[in-house]
Amino acid sequence: MGTSTLKMAPFNRASASRSVSSARTESSQSMANNPSLLASVDLGSNSFRLIVGRVEETDAGSQIYQVDALREPVRLAAGLSRDKMLDRASQVRGWDALRRFGERLRDFHPDQVRAVATNTLRVAKNAGEFLAEAEAALGFPIEVIAGREEARLIYAGAAHSVPASTGKRLVVDIGGGSTEFIIGAHYTPIKMESLYIGCVSHSRAFFPAGNVDEYTMRQAELAASREIQIISADYKKTGWEQAIGSSGTARALAELVEANGFNDAGVTHGISRGGLERLKRALIKAENVNRLKLIALKPDRIPVLAGGLSIMLAVFEELDVDYVDTTDAALRLGVLYDLLGRSQHQDMRTVTVEGFMRRYGVDRAQAGRIGELAVRFYDQLDEPDPEQRAENRMFLGWAAALHEIGLSISHSAYHKHSAYIASNADMPGFSRTDQARVAALVLGHAGKLGKLAQTRDVEWTLLFCLRLAALLCRRRADVGLPDIKVGEANGGYEVRLPNAWVANNPLTDYSLSQEAAEWEKIRTPYRVVYTDD
Repeated sequence: MGTSTLKMAPFNRASASRSVSSARTESSQSMANNPSLLASVDLGSNSFRLIVGRVEETDAGSQIYQVDALREPVRLAAGLSRDKMLDRASQVRGWDALRRFGERLRDFHPDQVRAVATNTLRVAKNAGEFLAEAEAALGFPIEVIAGREEARLIYAGAAHSVPASTGKRLVVDIGGGSTEFIIGAHYTPIKMESLYIGCVSHSRAFFPAGNVDEYTMRQAELAASREIQIISADYKKTGWEQAIGSSGTARALAELVEANGFNDAGVTHGISRGGLERLKRALIKAENVNRLKLIALKPDRIPVLAGGLSIMLAVFEELDVDYVDTTDAALRLGVLYDLLGRSQHQDMRTVTVEGFMRRYGVDRAQAGRIGELAVRFYDQLDEPDPEQRAENRMFLGWAAALHEIGLSISHSAYHKHSAYIASNADMPGFSRTDQARVAALVLGHAGKLGKLAQTRDVEWTLLFCLRLAALLCRRRADVGLPDIKVGEANGGYEVRLPNAWVANNPLTDYSLSQEAAEWEKIRTPYRVVYTDD
């Protein structure tokens, strides 16, 4: 970072406060070039992060879309001595990072920015000295938040970034100096705990030179387990239906087990218990984290990998977890929603879809026609699980709402553009699996079906309903449709409609015969029956 040439002024808390005040006055005057922007700064024990989000108001509520992000692997906790003093090198790394963040935030009003610091600055005896210069560097006040408050904000961020759930969820956030455990329902936390085990502190304690063997890894796991045992009985009694690992450590572990094929059979995303064990075996075989050669292993994660892995292994063991889904959003996103000062009490995916419809100028009437008709067809089909039926109905509606967003790029092959956007855009509330489901429906709602034959995420029954609805709504008008019956037969689908209506609509008749031929190409029977009703 070029710290050897850096010259620092003597610490002066009053001087630093005046600098922050001056910066705030300047930003108030220049202001808010865009008052819809909010920013949060997370001074974590491993990384400092900044995100800038844009607030969009929709009919379904307020939504925050990330528009910029910065991350600096400061490793503040690595500079914490046994007597809880931050060394000079780690402080300088932090100040350097905050100066860069400060430049990005120079035109922000104080009401648009919130900066929070976590475990390392909770325990460092010389935190006051560091914060004086840190506030001057950033240009905004910095709050050192308590462990429970950190847990609350982490849950807010995670809950706003994953699909809504009818049951309780467990969120585990392994940070650099502490790990937060939260059980919540919807957007409300029920239990919150913060334990003093983190990927930086654990790596320093058990793997200081990066050496890993069976015995040391086991000792690291046991140490983490002893801490988690304090809360495990109470948490397991409360229970949860979904476990989520949030932020950097969980995301890094998920990327490693996914990219290297370590996960259990059938698990394509997230972290399985077997995936962690295979990653541990690979690490022990390498004997040192610096000799580990794995796909998706990022250099800045190497120093803290062993510590983070041992903690996650203990989480799985002590809380009887077999699978953890992941989200990269946590504390920093929670800070943004807290700054916004309001909570979302509906499915965030619906809010996100509403925002996309507005952003891409979707023909709402047409999307509504197709969505309602597709759901009407789906409701005629057999689905014994009421929760699955409700979920599938929502996905049909979302796919119909998003199927034409690609028109903003080009009419030619618009469904491919729509699917690309649905696959790759930031869609708060949607998991990667959710996005893949929607993208497959959007891609397949028109054109040839052969392109989807090798796609794992295709739900053919939903696609049948969506394609038929799109075909029948081609006139883009509220025309009266007859009573159309659909069903599943002989491993395929059947469409029954009145002969008299078909005779009066030759384009629809032709399109239905083409549709049947398209399904036959992928060896799926598709029968169109004309009745005298």
